[in-house]
Amino acid sequence: MEGRRRGGPCFFGFFQELGASTMAGLPLRIIAGLGNPGPEHQVTRHNAGFWFVDVLARRHGGEFRDYRKYSGETARINISGQDLILLKPTTYMNRSGLSIRQVSDFFKVGPDEILVAHDELDLAVGSVRLKHGGGHGGHNGLRDTIAHIGESFWRLRLGVGHPGSKFDVIDYVLTRAPRAEEDLILEAVNTAADSMPLLLEQGAERAMTKLHSRAGKT
Repeated sequence: MEGRRRGGPCFFGFFQELGASTMAGLPLRIIAGLGNPGPEHQVTRHNAGFWFVDVLARRHGGEFRDYRKYSGETARINISGQDLILLKPTTYMNRSGLSIRQVSDFFKVGPDEILVAHDELDLAVGSVRLKHGGGHGGHNGLRDTIAHIGESFWRLRLGVGHPGSKFDVIDYVLTRAPRAEEDLILEAVNTAADSMPLLLEQGAERAMTKLHSRAGKT
């Protein structure tokens, strides 16, 4: 059933006022975490983006509810006085962009106001980087997002490391990391969540300085 309640009222009135606020930092309106739905995928490396938005929801009092018209689960939170929508597409990774476009079109949110959190093979385990624009780097969730909204959205890249061979990538991202590596990824997720007030209040450069100083496992 559309709009199945998981807490909080309808978002319509909430977003009518969202465009009116002006922030000195980065004016984000949507934070989307990429991943695959279902308990069988919950702890896999590919779901690091889901882990990030789950942490934000827990910290800031958001509760996810399922919206079929957005092809995903959404929650609303406020960080540093800025109202935000958290999104977890339920389309599976390869069609993540559909959900992001449906939400952004409905609420008239531009790509520059969207942050997409995702697992990143090309970063060491536990490292984290903030980036604006660019290509998909072989990540199918980013590929589909670019196809739907273009390249000019923000990315939060959560390092999960690389298996060493491109032929092992699918199995690698769809399995759970060893405990020590999983702990490092979770630390990176929490560090990124810690940096959100800085990003929203003082902008991307300050947040990058904090995030990019974190060293992952080589």
